[in-house]
Amino acid sequence: MKIVRYYEDSNSPVFGILEDTTVYAATGDIASGFAKGDKVGPLDTVNLAAPVEPGKVIAIGLNYLLHVKENDPTREVPTEPVVFMKPQSAIIGPGETIELAYPEHKIDYEAELVVVMGKQAKGVKKEDALDYVFGYTAGNDVSDRDQQYADGQWIRAKGYDTYLPLGPCIETDLDVSDTKVESRLNGEVRQSDSTNGLIFDVPFLIEYLSNVMTLNPGDCIMTGTPHNVGPMKDGDTIEVEVGGVGVLSNPVNNR
Repeated sequence: MKIVRYYEDSNSPVFGILEDTTVYAATGDIASGFAKGDKVGPLDTVNLAAPVEPGKVIAIGLNYLLHVKENDPTREVPTEPVVFMKPQSAIIGPGETIELAYPEHKIDYEAELVVVMGKQAKGVKKEDALDYVFGYTAGNDVSDRDQQYADGQWIRAKGYDTYLPLGPCIETDLDVSDTKVESRLNGEVRQSDSTNGLIFDVPFLIEYLSNVMTLNPGDCIMTGTPHNVGPMKDGDTIEVEVGGVGVLSNPVNNR
């Protein structure tokens, strides 16, 4: 099942169910599940929002081996997940504009598989971890490299408004052991890898994080980005595709 959120009469986003290219109204929520309602219309006539409004977004850095080594072959591979967080205020949906706060800086795209939790998880074991997942979406961990390297930590560089596109939907039925993660800048493929290249896979991350903090329904885990990240500039269009989820496309402009 594919779950979307869309704007109805310019009010707050509501949930819908996407079947092929048609959106239907939905009742329910992430914790309890959804039931299909009336037809809303073709997908290309519906104004999509980010498919989830998480209580928290937990992100994992340096989680693909080739990405760890791409700028420094001597860089050590993490022995535990590198964890940081992005603010909810950074989230935008499909088609919304990434606004570059400091366009003179090097500001990179980062294509990622994003886990959306479906149940409260605390102290979960990895063999049970996927039972707590609602589904998966695509994300772009937009990052100001100038500030990231200057600060020595990542919150400011990755926390600006619009620096977290999510979407276009949540796919509830996806095998993430071998799923394509790709980015395209102005139609040209830049990143392309599979989740089988993750250093720490999804079940491990859920076990690890749920032993640090309680994960609640709707919370998101960004699982890391493949190699070949690169900069965006005013006028670009960046697409992130996660196999089975679809394409998340956002224009880029200076703030």
